[in-house]
Amino acid sequence: MKYVSYGSEGTPESMGLGECAAPVPGPGEILIEVHYAGVNRPDVAQRSGRYPPPPGASPILGLEVAGRVAALGEGVTEWRVGEQVTALVPGGGYAEYCVAPAAHALPIPAGMSLADAASLPETWFTVWANLIDIGRLKAGERLLVHGGSSGIGLTAIQLANHVGAEVIVTVGSEEKAAFCRAFGADTAINYRSGDFVEAVKAVTGGEGVDVVLDMVGGSYLQKNVRLLRRDGRLVMIAFLEGSKTEFDFLPVMMKRLTLTGSTMRPRTVAEKAAIRNALRDNIWPALAAGKLKNHLFATFPFAEAADAHRLMESSRHIGKIVLQVRP
Repeated sequence: MKYVSYGSEGTPESMGLGECAAPVPGPGEILIEVHYAGVNRPDVAQRSGRYPPPPGASPILGLEVAGRVAALGEGVTEWRVGEQVTALVPGGGYAEYCVAPAAHALPIPAGMSLADAASLPETWFTVWANLIDIGRLKAGERLLVHGGSSGIGLTAIQLANHVGAEVIVTVGSEEKAAFCRAFGADTAINYRSGDFVEAVKAVTGGEGVDVVLDMVGGSYLQKNVRLLRRDGRLVMIAFLEGSKTEFDFLPVMMKRLTLTGSTMRPRTVAEKAAIRNALRDNIWPALAAGKLKNHLFATFPFAEAADAHRLMESSRHIGKIVLQVRP
């Protein structure tokens, strides 16, 4: 099979197409004939040497795919050969065939293309786990999301709308702010135009927020804590500005705050299966009914994966990027 390779220098220029044997599904796994593969920041981090795959995972890039079930591993009864699925995978998505735990696959929502479906798993698994399971976001609360126009950010907007929470996002341009407002954000703040802390205080009447979903880290840590109300929760999922900073813990104690975070890829098969089940029961029906939206920004041919990575690194996109693996 063909797959996207990359060199030890870790640059987009080192990416190309290689050939290797197709994987074989083990017990509890399915083999997927990949039609589309999602492109995500962890792929860029792995390519550049900053995010190695966990033990046992495929070294091939790619954490989400959509396509057709090509073969079943021992004990799999949930799926049939020929069914179309989208799945979260621990690696191996940038290839013509990919193995996935059967319990991490989901049906294609009614009326949705395979390209759109390929852009769902990584963001929805991540956002559900961090906002619902960890962040305990509920109706009537107020959520602040940094990186509001990213795939994660847009998914967080939709989830907040779905549970009845108010959502404020920060973005890097007026164009992105306008898009996020149209996509369901109650407030979108261009952080390049001024201090987002003061802007959030202004729109909340000085009250702040109940939950922050942060992928920036660095200097944002103290600012996030300033904006959290009593018993607020800060959930960190990435550190684009760095994972180290000087920090004053006194407000954490005084306001009884919870500072937490997670990564999805190293979690156990059982943990991710529980998230899959929650999405299947709570989110997939709403996607099929058109009550929740998805935004696919760009689709690149399989051989142009390097250009997809360049776009991801530029942050010019809004929403998701996918590779078309098969015509």
